[in-house]
Amino acid sequence: MTAEAPDYKDTLNLPKTDFPMRAGLPNREPFWLERWENIGIYQKLREKASRKPFILHDGPPYANGNLHIGHALNKILKDMVVRSQQMMGHDARYIPGWDCHGLPIEWKIEETYRKKGKNKDDVPIVDFRQECRKFADGWISIQREEFKRLGVTGNWENPYLTMDFKAERTIAREFMKFLMNGTLYQGSKPVMWSPIEKTALAEAEIEYHDKESFTIWVKFKVTDNEDAELNGSDVVIWTTTPWTIPSNKAVVFGPDIKYGLYEVIARPDECWANIGDRYILADNLAAGVMEKARLDETMYRRLRDVSVESLTTIKLRHPLFSAKEANGEWDEIRDFRPADFVTDTEGTGFVHCAPSHGMEEYELYRELGMLDEVITYNVKDDGSFRDNLPFFGGKYILSRKGGEGDANKAVIDKLIEVGGLLARGKIKHSYPHSWRSKAPVIYRNTPQWFASIDRAVGDNKDEFGVTIRERALNSIDKLVSWTPQTGRNRLYSMIETRPDWVLSRQRAWGCP
Repeated sequence: MTAEAPDYKDTLNLPKTDFPMRAGLPNREPFWLERWENIGIYQKLREKASRKPFILHDGPPYANGNLHIGHALNKILKDMVVRSQQMMGHDARYIPGWDCHGLPIEWKIEETYRKKGKNKDDVPIVDFRQECRKFADGWISIQREEFKRLGVTGNWENPYLTMDFKAERTIAREFMKFLMNGTLYQGSKPVMWSPIEKTALAEAEIEYHDKESFTIWVKFKVTDNEDAELNGSDVVIWTTTPWTIPSNKAVVFGPDIKYGLYEVIARPDECWANIGDRYILADNLAAGVMEKARLDETMYRRLRDVSVESLTTIKLRHPLFSAKEANGEWDEIRDFRPADFVTDTEGTGFVHCAPSHGMEEYELYRELGMLDEVITYNVKDDGSFRDNLPFFGGKYILSRKGGEGDANKAVIDKLIEVGGLLARGKIKHSYPHSWRSKAPVIYRNTPQWFASIDRAVGDNKDEFGVTIRERALNSIDKLVSWTPQTGRNRLYSMIETRPDWVLSRQRAWGCP
């Protein structure tokens, strides 16, 4: 029979603690959150009001869904900054906020409509806005509790909301300042346009992704030229946006580029070039263009130089000139003009000019005072061609889901049919996309409201400059300490070159 093992527990002087043996954090967190709220921890931290203030300007999340890991990382890191500044003797206030307006919330409401087979355009705009407000309010309550569970300390009972009526009043008042000082104007110019969301987008709402695009080499026939050797030849352009060809109004050349006249003297079986065809091309790019047309160096010859003086006398025909059943849509003679933005580093040395779909071309004709003559409205807000556009009416540049539509293929097929295509291919390049829908965007001429960033503000507060651009650039260097310095360089270069600020959006749930 064995003796029982002695129990020495009562003979030991062990430390005593109120902490449980197991942490049980998921069960303990609500207790501590409730305790902090009951004792008013945020208000207690404010009691020493004489402390030097520390303000963390926090960009607000959208009130449109549950938190994800990005929200957690963002808020926890900021909470660490605020807490550490408080411990170092500052009055570190943190006022949380939510962005309640704009595309992300509209997009969520539209998603519910699509699931129900409901068309947003059939819903009264007041009802739609009320749904957006209710949706945002619901997610604010959910996200607030989720942020609290992360342990983030802040004034959660008094957040700032963009849909607060006082905030909307302030926004409207500031907007009126643009109107009164003359920096606000309405203009019609090419802007980044999302066909999927049917709205203009600012540069800050654009992100770039690789995209495979059609690329084509198109022939514009030289007509009625005094130089017999040039008359009947073709000026060849290159573009990655075939859908812009129906809106072409001109071709532009580089005044400092060397051009030549090239003749086809032989051809392979599968080739759109014909023996005797003559092409005007930039000398630096001619070999590459001929290669794309499946012509090796034995199949063409250079006839002569083509001077800039000769180019200025040239008039061109659109490749769809006199096309059957086109109803004269493209029978107007096209301009041939010099432009400084044309280079001979890629393409053909010529740029086809569609001022409704390109900012450089738009600016060229604005400086010439000829915009009224060249602006077209061929593309509707959903990215489809206007219904009465010959051959292409109703064709979509992008599908409803943001994929390739049927417009590019229709244009290419028509160019092949009329003999206007020299070559085609595909190219993978960086292309602008909407940050929200992730779908490609296009440049589209639409009437919008802009803030001029190079017009004098006229408020006599000129310490940092007289225009918005000057004030922004000077503030970057004089008012901000940058860590790291690369952040300063990126923002400075972006503001230095940005065009006027497009303010308007073709949306229903805006501010105010």
